[in-house]
Amino acid sequence: MNGVRTAYFDCFSGISGDMILGALVDLGADLNKIRAGLKTLDLDGYKITRRTVRRGLLSGTKIHVVLDKTKRRRPPSRHFKDIKKLLENSGLPKPVKARAVDVFHRIARAEAAVHGESINRVHFHEVGAIDSIVDITGGLLALDNLGISRVLSSPINVGEGFVTCEHGTLPVPAPATLRLLEGIPCFSTGVPKELATPTGAGMIATLSEGFGPLPAMTVLGSGYGAGGHIIPTTPNMLRVILGECGAGEGTGERLAMVETQIDDMNPEFYGPVMERLFDAGAVDVTLTPLVMKKGRPATKISTLVGEAQKSAVIERLLRETSTFGVRFHEVGRVTLAREVRVVETSFGAVEVKLGILADRVIKVAPEYEACRKIAKRQNQPLQTVYDAARRAAGKFIGKKIGTSR
Repeated sequence: MNGVRTAYFDCFSGISGDMILGALVDLGADLNKIRAGLKTLDLDGYKITRRTVRRGLLSGTKIHVVLDKTKRRRPPSRHFKDIKKLLENSGLPKPVKARAVDVFHRIARAEAAVHGESINRVHFHEVGAIDSIVDITGGLLALDNLGISRVLSSPINVGEGFVTCEHGTLPVPAPATLRLLEGIPCFSTGVPKELATPTGAGMIATLSEGFGPLPAMTVLGSGYGAGGHIIPTTPNMLRVILGECGAGEGTGERLAMVETQIDDMNPEFYGPVMERLFDAGAVDVTLTPLVMKKGRPATKISTLVGEAQKSAVIERLLRETSTFGVRFHEVGRVTLAREVRVVETSFGAVEVKLGILADRVIKVAPEYEACRKIAKRQNQPLQTVYDAARRAAGKFIGKKIGTSR
């Protein structure tokens, strides 16, 4: 088979860093190779154990990071820059290193937003502890070991109630977790537990290219990672399904197209309406000029949106435009797998987006905002900076991405 090797995360009972690592080891990732990769980090005072456990009717793998007494007494409080340095100075494979930095950077942004601090000033407490660093980095090593190029996910069960942490008692989902899950479909089955943790939310928000039902794939295997809670009503497991998707296709998903036609609204209002639609979770918003009854010039607002955000988008259109109604229908969309990398140019480092098909890069696109800021700061034409970044990114064309194999 020549399809794209894909992992589908079935988060029916939430997601956490140790559940991810457990599910991937249960799926077949080599724990000894993961341990060897983790040894290149400047961390000590821990060991990783695994055991087979039952949660309800399911059997799966429970991974536990055991700390020595000294580490348990004085858990460190790290900043993002400390963890980034730890990762960059390691001997991890380059793709794993880059993804790990991305995950921690995303978590840092969420924590900073919640606490009203800058990314470099916010403290990692639980997430900065050894066990969380091991869970996140180990999970990424496991994906690499399994040769997985694409991650997709179901909606996420977040649980409910309260949780006690370094900051005190917080509602579930915890504020940082909720920030990480923005734009991601979530639900609760009423279990009074924290089912989605910051480590799990940070990883799936960074790695997954889409959230929805199981896509069309040839199933190759499955693994179950056990959570720490014993829940009487449901098996507390994360299931990861390994499969291959068609080599000639990108990532497929089902979305809704929500549309309305307007002939009586001030044109100055369309810009703010588009912003509000994106804030409500729209994937894309377009305006199309047309002619309506009685020869009136009009505008059609077309909004592409996921099912979970459809109601919010409809409400925005009804409240913030002059329309008296909208229509919608289901559409299919296929997209290239995407990954963001940083390239060096004569103007400095620039982020570029890679378009990946069948595990190989087929196109590159410099990030507009990154180029615009550099052009403004250095008083250079935007096109000049953009072209330099595109040339530098040309080295990725045709290369295999997402694994160090």
